[in-house]
Amino acid sequence: MHHQRLPGLDLLRAFAIVWVMAYHLVSYGPQFGPVLGPIADLGWMGVDLFFVLSGFLVGGQVCAASAAPEGPRWGDYLLRRALRVLPAYLAVLALYLWLPGWRESPGMQPAWQFLSFTANLFPDYFRNRAFSHAWSLCVEEHFYLLLPLAVALLSRRPSLRKSALFVLAVLLGGIALRAWAWHAQVAPYLHVKEGEDWFVLRYIEHVYNPTWARLDGLLIGAALAAVRLHRPAWWRWMTARGWAFLAAGLLLVIAAAPLFEGLVTEAGAVVGFPLLSLGLGCVLVGMASPAILPGRIELPGARLVATLAFSLYLTHKSMFRLVSEHAGAYLEGSNLLVLGCYGGAAVAAGALLYLAVERPGLRLRERLARRHVRPALALMR
Repeated sequence: MHHQRLPGLDLLRAFAIVWVMAYHLVSYGPQFGPVLGPIADLGWMGVDLFFVLSGFLVGGQVCAASAAPEGPRWGDYLLRRALRVLPAYLAVLALYLWLPGWRESPGMQPAWQFLSFTANLFPDYFRNRAFSHAWSLCVEEHFYLLLPLAVALLSRRPSLRKSALFVLAVLLGGIALRAWAWHAQVAPYLHVKEGEDWFVLRYIEHVYNPTWARLDGLLIGAALAAVRLHRPAWWRWMTARGWAFLAAGLLLVIAAAPLFEGLVTEAGAVVGFPLLSLGLGCVLVGMASPAILPGRIELPGARLVATLAFSLYLTHKSMFRLVSEHAGAYLEGSNLLVLGCYGGAAVAAGALLYLAVERPGLRLRERLARRHVRPALALMR
């Protein structure tokens, strides 16, 4: 399998970050709610889209490394993952720790939780919410470490049946764990209201954030990557029907949306996440298809936004808060003009982080890779 950049996936990644930013923007500029409408209301789903994309891209790396004739070199894999994530992440974490004015919320979990990527396992949303969006990075880091173990285990005596049962077991395990968390940690507090609804915060802490409850999208993406590598005929059949998969995926996402009415619902917690992830996985197949127009053309700006997505994700909440606090009273005119000011500030910060920190880390990664190039590494982004 040769490395191939898929324009449709760039478009999905760009859409995902804009979706997430729209969701968070309404918290700092409530006037944008009517302008952004349901895009903002469901913007949290952009993180699930990121999960599916990460599962597909990183899953492809792991499967390719495992299938290499000379065997996997997991040290190379881990180094590449570290250089992809850590430079920008640690730079932003330093801002949060050393510049309290950068924080979008006063309270912050201890540094060791962010350094160990366990902030999503021990959250305290009642008191500490600064850099809370790092929860999704924690989930992805855990996935990066667990996936090679799972692939190595499944590769011992590989079989389609064993792999399918493994995927099904993880999905059903997530459903069971979320059902237990809902009834044990959320439902008893549904009617407790003290300042903020306790059940909402408990839902975030016990259902929405933990790694064991949020593997659905990453797993779906990794499964699609395995199909692409190990069952190329299946992948060709699927991508030849790009419009059908794209339509089916959108219908599944639309079907999942009502389950999350107000985000915090039992139906959403239990079955909504796998349904949403399956829908987003079908959308990915459609957008990866060269048989349909969105999958084969590069829309102006999509690749640029996709390239900046990680840096934008790390910085956008702080920038929205800074604009709202220091310039919000001076911003007048149409909502679209004010929206442009917020968005422009976020893009400026994201671009600066990318150029100053993220891109040098990526270039270092490529220099190290060229010193010991091997076929499997050529597949790694």
